This record gives sequence, structure tokens and C-alpha cells, in this order.
Amino acid sequence: MTSKSNIHFEISERKILLRILDVFFIGLALYIFSFFSGFDYIKIDETHWRWLVVLVIYIMGFGTIFELYDLKKSSKIETVSSAIVLTTSITVLVYLLTPYYTPTLPENRIQILYFYLAILFPLLIWRLAYITFIASPRFYKRALLVAEVSNVEAIIASFNAADPNYQIIGFINCEAENENSVKFKGLTQYSPNEIHKIIIDKNISEVVVASSNSERITPSIYVDLATLLERGYPIREYTQVYEDMSYRVPVSFIGKDFYKYFPFSRNNKNKLYLAYRRVFDIILSVIGIFCTLLFLPFIAIGNAIGNRGPLLYSQERIGKNGKIFKIFKFRSMVKNAEADGAVWATKNDARVTSFGRFLRRTRLDELPQLINILKGEMSIIGPRPERPIFVNELALVIPFYHTRHIVKPGLTGWAQVLARYGSSIDDSQVKLEYDLYYIKHRSFLLDFNIIIKTLSTIVFFRGQ
Repeated sequence: MTSKSNIHFEISERKILLRILDVFFIGLALYIFSFFSGFDYIKIDETHWRWLVVLVIYIMGFGTIFELYDLKKSSKIETVSSAIVLTTSITVLVYLLTPYYTPTLPENRIQILYFYLAILFPLLIWRLAYITFIASPRFYKRALLVAEVSNVEAIIASFNAADPNYQIIGFINCEAENENSVKFKGLTQYSPNEIHKIIIDKNISEVVVASSNSERITPSIYVDLATLLERGYPIREYTQVYEDMSYRVPVSFIGKDFYKYFPFSRNNKNKLYLAYRRVFDIILSVIGIFCTLLFLPFIAIGNAIGNRGPLLYSQERIGKNGKIFKIFKFRSMVKNAEADGAVWATKNDARVTSFGRFLRRTRLDELPQLINILKGEMSIIGPRPERPIFVNELALVIPFYHTRHIVKPGLTGWAQVLARYGSSIDDSQVKLEYDLYYIKHRSFLLDFNIIIKTLSTIVFFRGQ
């Protein structure tokens, strides 16, 4: 049995496609400009290839910071256009200001405009083509879900939020039917004996199995799935698909066989990786402290005017292996903000002063934690440390919450750059899913990705 050919692009493939064709069309535009006009600021030939390499590095770097390769932004022209303009503008500016690695400034200043347009127009035209064709329904990945009816609604919602290009065509109830079986009305339900026919007729790309207890899968469905697998048809487990699309570990779906879902990264025990992390922490924290000293007079003046109270404050937080330590921050709330006891901080919290809001959005309030990093209590990257009183509350209602404490807490982290502000138990669970994903997959590349996304958070004032 084979299904009809169905062209689709995975998330990683779309990101690579965007980057490769960005470079291709910009290079093509520069070549055309230099060939058919008097543009000669940057020449595309065998003797000046280094200039193009530097340009590619700048575009990739600033494009990542300004979220040019964010798939959700890239699917709408109104959101990606601002990223294109920002990336083009900063790339051209920095390229012009680094003549040691790039061509010297042209005598004819109109060349700069040509250079700018040779980057801007190709990006706009290619991204419009991407939205029209690649991000269109014709390239959606079509999947068939095999799951218990009680889980279908939550699973579909998680897929839609993670990747709109992933389309669940229908589902098959993997439990034995009985008179009191609950029916799900939001998606077409197929009979188990139709699975082979549905795969062909509906042009299904893969089957996703989402059962919280594999013992509930009926023998007939199990045989069909085994047959499909033996014929080379893609059969994937829900948590694997969820992780690949959302970069989170679905803790609410994990049951008694939890150990299967936490094969934590070998880097958590890798001495070379851990040594690199410590050296990286020390170097960045020392540099950061010197930079903080430069900003300190301005922060002190802003605090005296806008906060009117102590500049620094400390708070108990939970560190690695549950050890309690004191964290340092620049104060961003009014004095005696917790006179009546510990309270969850919320978005647009009324206790935050106007200057404190600026400190939070720019993440400047976190800079004193560089001292905690030098002391070895924290790291640059890791789950954010939480207060003991909230940890005790959250651990009672969120499974595996204490697992986030097997690594050092961080100044920034995977949850900080991808999740919204944690002002409720639901928000805290989402942040935990991101934290567990980081602990499970942490590596040099993921650490670098977090640093870049942190820069995006600062640039767009998303700190909270």
C-alpha cells in the first residue's frame, strides 16, 4: 500500500529553505545590479568572494535577531515585512561601517541606495512567493491521529498552536467501542477498519499515535499499525511530534512510564560541556559586570527619580538540587510590595513602577544576578530560579516540577525567550515544558540559539 505523493516541508526544512533562498536571491540581485547598471560597490566574482561571505553572515545574524526566520512571522507579509526592513537596514549600516572586512565606502553615494534596494527587494519578493506557495495549504502536512477520544481536543489544540501547517485530517479511536463511548464532534472520526483506505484516499503523510496507555490500543489497530510500519509507512508517537514542533515536553501527557520521555541529554554529565559552560559563564559575567558599572550611574538616577527607594533587593530562590540561595536584582516594584505576603507577579502588575517597567522590558533589572553566576549559584542559561513558596505550590499540581532543578538556574533560558510571563499555574506548566525540553536537549547549538533569541527579546522590549 502506498499513498499518493504529497509534497510537504518539515519545520527545519522550511527554516533552511528560507535562509538558502534569501542568500540566493540577494546574490542574484547584486549580480544583476552590477551587470546591468553602474553599481560596483560590491562585485560578485572569484576575487571578491569574501565580501559576499561577510554579507551572508550579517544577513543571517541580524535576520535571526530580528526574527526574519520565525515561521509564524514568515507566514504573513504584514509581520515579516517589518523584519525584512529592520534586517536590511541594520545589515547595510554595519556592512558600510566595517570596511576592513567589506568594500570601502563608494565615492558615488547613490551606490549605497542601490546596495540597500538590492537586498530589500529580493527579500520582499521571495518572502511574498513563500507565503503564496510554500506556506499555502497545498504544502500542509496531512496526518491521521490514533488516540482516545478524551485526548483528541487537547492534542489538536496543541498541534494548531505549534504549527498551523500541520493538519490533522481525522482520527481513529484506539479504544474498544462500547455503548457509552463519548463521541468527539470537532473532527471526522473514522472506523479502525478504514485505516488503509483513509491513508490512500486522504493523502495522509503520517500516522500519529497518542495513547496515554498503550494497553488501551485494540489488537486490530495494533496489527494495522505494525503492518504499516513494516511497509515503511511513517508511524510517530505524539510526544515525539509535539516536541519536534513546539520544542516542549508535554508533561500532562506523561504517565507512569515517565522514564521513557526523559532520556536527558548526555551533555548534563559531559565534563567537557560542563567545563565550557563554567568558563562561558565566568567570561560573560565579568564582561557583563563591567558593562553594568557603566550603566550604574544612569540606573541609580532613574531609581532615585522613578522608584524612590533602595536600588538593590534580594530574594530567596531555589537553585540546583533544591538548594536555596539569595538572588540579586535591581528593584522594579514599589517599596513593601509584599507587605501582605508573597503574591504572584502578573503582566502589567500595578506594583511595578514606571522606571521599573523599563528595567524589566530591557532586562536590566536582572544584571545584578551576574554576581550569582560568578559565585556558581546560577548560570547564564538555564531555567529561571523560582521562589520556595511558589515551588512548593506548583510541585503539588504540576507533575515533574522539581525536575527543572537538576541543572543550575539561569539568567535567561528557553522558557524565557519562548513562553509568556508566568502569572498562573497554566503558564508555569508551559514554562516547565520548555525548561524540560532544554534540560533534555541542551547543547552548544541550543545555548547559542537562546543567546540570539534573548537579544531579540531585548531589542523588541519583550522582557517582563
